[in-house]
Amino acid sequence: MGECLRKTCPCLKTLWDRIYGPSPTDGENSVKTDSDCTGDGLGNMKSDRYGHPASAPLRPRKPAAALYTALWNFEARDGQELSFKAGDMLEIVSSSGDWWSAKKIDSQGRAATGFVPFNYLARAESVESQPWFFGKLSRVEALSHLMSAENDNGSFLVRISATDSMGFVLSVKSQAKAKHFKIYHTSGQFYVDPSPQFASVLEVVEYYQTHPLSTSDLLRKPCIRKMPRVLPPPSVDEWELPKEQFTLEKMLGGGHFADVYSGRWKNHTKVAIKILKNNADALVQKDFQLEVQIMKHFRHRHLISLFAVCTSSAPFYIITELIEKGDLLKFLKNPEGRALDMESLIDMAAQVADGMAYLEKHNSIHRDLAARNVLVGEGYVCKIADFGLARVIKEPVYISDDKKIPYKWTAPEAIGHGRYSGKSDVWSFGILLYEIVTYGAVPYPGVRNCDVYNFVTRDNYRMPSPPHCPQVIYNIMRSCWKAEPEDRPTFKILRHELENYQGN
Repeated sequence: MGECLRKTCPCLKTLWDRIYGPSPTDGENSVKTDSDCTGDGLGNMKSDRYGHPASAPLRPRKPAAALYTALWNFEARDGQELSFKAGDMLEIVSSSGDWWSAKKIDSQGRAATGFVPFNYLARAESVESQPWFFGKLSRVEALSHLMSAENDNGSFLVRISATDSMGFVLSVKSQAKAKHFKIYHTSGQFYVDPSPQFASVLEVVEYYQTHPLSTSDLLRKPCIRKMPRVLPPPSVDEWELPKEQFTLEKMLGGGHFADVYSGRWKNHTKVAIKILKNNADALVQKDFQLEVQIMKHFRHRHLISLFAVCTSSAPFYIITELIEKGDLLKFLKNPEGRALDMESLIDMAAQVADGMAYLEKHNSIHRDLAARNVLVGEGYVCKIADFGLARVIKEPVYISDDKKIPYKWTAPEAIGHGRYSGKSDVWSFGILLYEIVTYGAVPYPGVRNCDVYNFVTRDNYRMPSPPHCPQVIYNIMRSCWKAEPEDRPTFKILRHELENYQGN
């Protein structure tokens, strides 16, 4: 009788079990359908699918915690941060922003929680945790890593191309050059050559460690990975820090209203410190505050990052990340910069376009884009700096009567009518591109600053193509110098064109 009722009305299984006892067929191999005991057909919950009382609403299942592996040692600098060593396993509690909340359990079972820098971690048991995986990296950054003295021929890395459409790339040191091989991904298979094909990138790497690539030797050791910079503190709302936490070291440069020093925070983290001089008037101090507000709101790989401010007493400080190689103009003129080939130079230009595309997307203008205001770091990473004239704009055009104008870099509508926009920044980018491909030459050579405006507007003059400049790059320059702002490309378009540049 009980078995008959169970088959006829399976949703009353709990009732039949109480009356007749458990079914002899129940066991670890019994099959329960999705309709088992979830209700009485009228929306009234009776029990869950495992026969447990459902007097309270079902709790959603907690998703499995994300486990990450530490790639480097990290020493906490205050009570909010969590120390760890390379190889430690961390359970990520929250992964928002540059600092993640994590839990670490030590060998004695004790748990500790705190903030950890996201760029010191890689997801456990994934390609990201492999010593040869470097994440998103441009060709010129890969070159910088592979050419370091610690790496021998055959050193290699796998990267995700900075050009979105490229996917995985295998970069290998070969003599004094780097060779780059696209890893194709089709129908679930990964391969460099059409044959053989593999189920994962890991299998591709393992195969070429015992079989030579078509034009290269075997893959030897993974490229030496450089430890990333420690990020600004996790409490992003607490930008104000006491001056006593900062130590000044070397003076990097100076101007009429501010000097810039290298220094350290808590004798640990390298930073750059911009100090507003006491002779600055109220207008300069207002610009200083505007610069701080701009930097607080923006975070991008190719924009200089704000670390902190010290404004409780004069002189005021702006603390930013320290970029080792200095400004792009000086870099292009020194032996290291002059050794870069055209493809590497264009890659640097693409990085600047990427940072400007971010500002463009956020309705912001820079107004002083030039090689002198771009900084170059390790791996030839370029970061736009000096936001003293930058503005967030609500209208398409920003009107200013500021007479302190870098004439050779400024769009004619900005010089003549004080009309600044994203498209006036595009004009300046064209001049910056000229600086890059000429290794820092002064634009409009032989022309005085005061004559540039008439040259460009009255005579419709445009600089000729620099020596050895590829025609496609000169065409991009000319597109930036269209007389009508609306005819100039966006930074999004410029970024795409430069990222897809292929040298001869």
